[in-house]
Amino acid sequence: MEHMDYFIIFIMALVLIIGIYQFYFWCQRNAFRSAIEFSSKIDTWFILKPHWIWIYSGLYYPIIIFMIFSFQNMRHFNYTVFSFFMLLVFQMLFFLFLPVKTPDSWRLHTQGNNLSVRFLNYVQSMDKSSNCFPSMHVSVSTLTACHLFINLPDLGYYIFLFPVIIALSALYTKQHYFWDLLPGAGLGALCFKLFLRIY
Repeated sequence: MEHMDYFIIFIMALVLIIGIYQFYFWCQRNAFRSAIEFSSKIDTWFILKPHWIWIYSGLYYPIIIFMIFSFQNMRHFNYTVFSFFMLLVFQMLFFLFLPVKTPDSWRLHTQGNNLSVRFLNYVQSMDKSSNCFPSMHVSVSTLTACHLFINLPDLGYYIFLFPVIIALSALYTKQHYFWDLLPGAGLGALCFKLFLRIY
């Protein structure tokens, strides 16, 4: 592809990311039932560590944008975007019909007023405690890793450290329950399989 193609894809990707989040926030305001809470003993193993927010939000978006440089042509880009649209539809169904929220106590930060705590507070001020199940961060990072694994084979299986690290950051920032993670990864993998069938 030419340089202008990459520039156009970059602009489109930014607009798509911003646009997709409007559906995410819409689900938080319009769930069809009250959000439930659930946790396990595993969740107590992961105490709040605010500095993980730099992974949760700081690593997440750059890797997604990096995928721009792996596309073979515009058709490849369009079908890849469609795989993320499929993922969004599945996520919205869960968020609307099976809303899950984290406990309010998980958002009480007592580690001081350092930059990591302020950034975590900022992220949580925009993102309510619902839309937990399945983890969209994990599903998107899994789908992204699957695409990069095929598009850039030199990355090898190391690229799958991306969703693993994102999953850990989701636990250490107390943004998700442990049981949100595996279904999120499974949903991302499912959408990639659907992509392979139609592309």
